[in-house]
Amino acid sequence: MYFLRFAYFNLFYFFIPVFILLIIYKIKFYKSPVYKYSLLKFLESNAVKNKFHKKVLFIIRFLILLLLIILIARPQWVDSKSNINVDGVDIILTIDVSGSMQVFDDLRDRRSRIEVAKKEAIRFIEKRIDDPIGVVIFAKDTISLCPLTIDKKILKDVVSKLELGFIDPKGTSLGTGLAISVNRLRKSKAKSKIIILLTDGIPTPGEKISPKKAIELAKEYNIKIYTVGIGNKKGGFFEHPFLGIQRTDEALDVNLLKEIAQKTDGKFFRANNPKEMRDIYDRIDKLEKTKIKTNIFNKYYEAFLSFVWILLLLLGLEFLLKLTVWKSLYN
Repeated sequence: MYFLRFAYFNLFYFFIPVFILLIIYKIKFYKSPVYKYSLLKFLESNAVKNKFHKKVLFIIRFLILLLLIILIARPQWVDSKSNINVDGVDIILTIDVSGSMQVFDDLRDRRSRIEVAKKEAIRFIEKRIDDPIGVVIFAKDTISLCPLTIDKKILKDVVSKLELGFIDPKGTSLGTGLAISVNRLRKSKAKSKIIILLTDGIPTPGEKISPKKAIELAKEYNIKIYTVGIGNKKGGFFEHPFLGIQRTDEALDVNLLKEIAQKTDGKFFRANNPKEMRDIYDRIDKLEKTKIKTNIFNKYYEAFLSFVWILLLLLGLEFLLKLTVWKSLYN
């Protein structure tokens, strides 16, 4: 957040009254010299009596004088920031991007599961102003898409651009995805460390790191895992190009997700539709609230040059008007 301050603000207590008095004197008491010419009509035809140019020049000089006062008061740009203590909540969003995430769960809201997950993840990110958040995605492969950061603009950009097919969608390496997420939090010194796991599938048999091994790693580093199972017991929907809307079978290992949450002191949630997905994120947000004390500090940058350029432009404008538009008046 940037705003303007003056290093020598007290000078305004002197300059402002003087400035006001000069303006009052100019308007109320100052009288222009009166000259008598025998060739009055000739001079009138040359616009000597036209006072418009004087008003314009008065305004320009008024602004120049004001800028000089501002420069004397030493203007500075202020960049307000805050030191955030490391005893908050470090969060990793671990998102399933396997092929089944293209299914939708509500005939009245036909957004795919991945679109709903992205939108609600962005809402969650916007709420967690002071918390570092990272993103891990998994399907057949696993990628740490974004490390822990408090730059919410980057996080939202990363999540919004997430698409199915970014990695091979033919698989669900749930255990490996969790292990990569744990690794991201392993060295964290935060008071609370959590993983929010979103998935709609069953772990691929024979993956490199089993879910049980991932649970052990999470427990070792005191990391909670909130598991969110996407989809209801009846399965989801997809649109067949020839047969229209078709149902899919449920492919969710509820017992495994409950076990992961229970053994890491987290919670299991089931999102049957987009509305429930939003409610789940809101509940997690309320569960993981930590008060963080922040120390505000300011950085100051000299604004001198900005005002000097404005001053030079006004001076240049005055000379330009005298040498062009009103040249005849000063010959």
